[in-house]
Amino acid sequence: MSPEPSDDAQLEWPLTLGTADATRRLGRRLGEMLRAGDLVVLTGGLGAGKTTLAQGLGEGLRVRGPLTSPTFVLARVHPSLVGGPPLVHVDAYRLGGALELDDLDLDEALDESVTVVEWGHDVAERLSDDRLEVVLRSDPTWPAADPARADDAERTASIAAVGPRWTTAAARAALDSVVGACRAAG
Repeated sequence: MSPEPSDDAQLEWPLTLGTADATRRLGRRLGEMLRAGDLVVLTGGLGAGKTTLAQGLGEGLRVRGPLTSPTFVLARVHPSLVGGPPLVHVDAYRLGGALELDDLDLDEALDESVTVVEWGHDVAERLSDDRLEVVLRSDPTWPAADPARADDAERTASIAAVGPRWTTAAARAALDSVVGACRAAG
């Protein structure tokens, strides 16, 4: 069942992701439904799965990879391999705020690309009234001392759909389908 719209036209879907593969699968399914002009804001602590989700988005959009965290270059453009929109992958971790994000001139390519901003909470929202906000959390009890098993840490995701693009029945149904398929896959 689809969540009901709130006063600010935001819809939300919670989801448990058992592994990094499940996180990547969620990204791939979301990527398959995204179109030029879409903005995805990823939020979560270190190791929560932001880059893993972005990799799945790239797979779903079928863009040239590999997608790695753009922490030191701030933004990378991954062209489509199939004539679709390119993926602009941004890491806002080192940015001092929205003004520094503005300096990247992302709004120049926003209409023609799918833009994904890691660490984008309170920084990227002003890029578009329409966006998907994905908050990822990893299990805080997972032993961080064993990085070789970090992919096995359980994660949760909360997908919030904000703005008119995401309040249509078709968009809600597509997101319901994505979340339902990920829940069924485990």
